[in-house]
Amino acid sequence: MTAETLAPSQVSIGKRQLRLVFAGLMLGMFLAALDQTIVSTALPTIVGELSGLERLSWVVTAYLLTSTVSVPLYGKLSDLYGRKRLFQTAIGIFVVGSLLSGLAQTMTLLIVFRGIQGLGAGGIQSLAQAIIADIVSPRERGRYVGYMTGTWALSSIAGPLLGGLFVDHLTWRWLFFINVPIGAVALIVAIRVLKLPAVHIERKIDYTGAALIVGASTCLLLGLTWGGTQYPWGSPTIIGLFLAALVGLALFVFVELRAEEPMLPLRLFKDSTYTVCNVIGLIAGMAMFGALAFMPLYLQVVRGVSATSSGLRTLPMILSLLVTVIVTGQRISKTGRYRIYPITGCFMLTVGLGIMSQLEVDSSWFMVWGALAILGVGIGLIMQVITLAVQNSVETRDMGTATASVNFFRSMGGAMGVAMFGAILSNRLTGYLERYTPQGVDTGFKGGHLNVSPAQLRALPDAVHKGVEQAFSMAVTDVFLAAAPLAFLAFLVSWFLKEVPLRRTVRREDEEAPAPLGFD
Repeated sequence: MTAETLAPSQVSIGKRQLRLVFAGLMLGMFLAALDQTIVSTALPTIVGELSGLERLSWVVTAYLLTSTVSVPLYGKLSDLYGRKRLFQTAIGIFVVGSLLSGLAQTMTLLIVFRGIQGLGAGGIQSLAQAIIADIVSPRERGRYVGYMTGTWALSSIAGPLLGGLFVDHLTWRWLFFINVPIGAVALIVAIRVLKLPAVHIERKIDYTGAALIVGASTCLLLGLTWGGTQYPWGSPTIIGLFLAALVGLALFVFVELRAEEPMLPLRLFKDSTYTVCNVIGLIAGMAMFGALAFMPLYLQVVRGVSATSSGLRTLPMILSLLVTVIVTGQRISKTGRYRIYPITGCFMLTVGLGIMSQLEVDSSWFMVWGALAILGVGIGLIMQVITLAVQNSVETRDMGTATASVNFFRSMGGAMGVAMFGAILSNRLTGYLERYTPQGVDTGFKGGHLNVSPAQLRALPDAVHKGVEQAFSMAVTDVFLAAAPLAFLAFLVSWFLKEVPLRRTVRREDEEAPAPLGFD
């Protein structure tokens, strides 16, 4: 017996209320994206106070892991039980995790509390986009999704800058305490202003599928994170994790084909728009985030700028991304057409990475900034549009699941890209250091990764330092060169995206028949 209250054809919401709701969603998105990067500049200080250097990477990994694997769960549960209370719960979890992280007295506790933070962040990021889909039609949604994408991009870059300011002038604990008042405001907005369709579908939850997707994703992310750092790529641990991920994925497909209410309905992949957009997100995510993870290495090690300065020097990318997502969103809302944007974006991504692969130790800053600006345009043309295309294509009952899957595939692509390009960097750098530095000199590169700070590298004898700069320059640009073909592959895939007219109704079903109203 199935009982459900269907979503309305159009949520009656005034402009003022919409602005308040949107402000709350943007606050939540800002916090979730900010905490992916804000901790990076404070890690040395945190280790100095709490000790536990051997577990340093877990402060970042715990957040990445839980925020990624929880996304599909939030998406499916929101389709079954509605998004309002689930979004409030995600904010609450995030705020509690932030408060506990700021109070942590040991490295182990900080890692656990960062994991709690990630559980909340995964819901905030995926549900914010799905909520916009609940209250704004696809035809009008472009501009709002653009603002959300811009918020995510801005907060990702602002993270290291704010982290440095807090560490220098307050304490690292304020990296987490600052989330509490902002999160509280977002929660109040969600409680008082957010009015969404009431949804309750009494169906058996696919616990087996949920466990398998979480388990397989966790094994894959751990294998990608640990490979080449904590363990060699060919070690039994890494091979075992990848095999477990593969077996888990196979079992997940087997279970989903037979589940009454699957965690990720495989029928969605029959929709070419859904499939193409997820493939674009996966491949472009590998190219974008994998390559961007190593741009600070070029700026700090090769060009010798500080961590704060390296963040500021990426502003051309952020500005071009912000302008692109805003203009693109407005154009999509005005014309109702979107197909050309991912195609152009993947092409621009390829060009930007191609230019970055030609950077040298003494390349002009105009060349660096130009490449980053082109990259920002590419990202801005891709990410918001594939989310919008998927939301326009699926039925309302699958909106949360489909929106979450776009975020999930993009995040997994980014993790895969970082791991793959990290292996390339390590391999190429070893050979270049042997070529350009005297034998027997400690260059700070051991065990497949850098063990000293850029400042310590600059303190090396001049001849050695120049050799290290050259080696790093060539290794990092090899990473960009490896990323460019992936971007071009995404460009080829993007041509298979169909131009489906954007609806002027919130629900696809409402173009054929109205549905009864229900609000919570």
